[in-house]
Amino acid sequence: MSIGTVLVTGGASGLGAAVVAAVTEAGGRAVVLDRFAPDADGNNVPAEHVIVDLLDRRAAEQSVRELTERLGGLDAVVTCAGIDSCGRLEDVPADAWDRVVEVNLLGTVAVIRAALPGLRDRGGRVVTIASTLGLRALSDATAYCASKFAIVGFTRALAAETAGQIGVTMMVPGGMQTPFFDGRDEQYKPPPDAKLNRPGDVAAAILFALSQPRGCEIRELVITPSVEGSWP
Repeated sequence: MSIGTVLVTGGASGLGAAVVAAVTEAGGRAVVLDRFAPDADGNNVPAEHVIVDLLDRRAAEQSVRELTERLGGLDAVVTCAGIDSCGRLEDVPADAWDRVVEVNLLGTVAVIRAALPGLRDRGGRVVTIASTLGLRALSDATAYCASKFAIVGFTRALAAETAGQIGVTMMVPGGMQTPFFDGRDEQYKPPPDAKLNRPGDVAAAILFALSQPRGCEIRELVITPSVEGSWP
């Protein structure tokens, strides 16, 4: 099955860049929506891109609508953009805490909302990126857990709302070898011997979901390192 044109949020680095590479290798057309330019972490995968910060939901929605029109439609959206702000609730500045929810949840919703009419027209697909911390709570991660628990609820409700119109998959990854942990205090970084998944392996699972024949959907998929303690 042809992958078609896939919009990837957060496609400039990490899991998003790996999804762009997988889509491109499969013969699809990847389009990146990110606040940074692609290749920011050394990736060299050609992809069209639009620079936009998901904190600005109106700008994100407008970018998606313009891309949909310019490209003649989208076949899928994969929402990889995500941030974190670690620390105990009383120690994380309110603006930083809110920003996590605004990007991870409200930014995801804004992009999907704008893409939905076109996806319905083409029988397209949405893949949201939740987390094992959207199913299991952890101390010093109230913002991230709140945003990812919300993604779980949003995705399940979206799947029910759009059943038979578009495909909806929730990907639940564990820890990955990406720049996501860069810039954190040492106590919030994985230890040097941590066994983390390669983002390319998670991207391959996302591509599997995107490749299902129409009428068949991978509703939810958990993918973690085999020895990671965050699951079950």
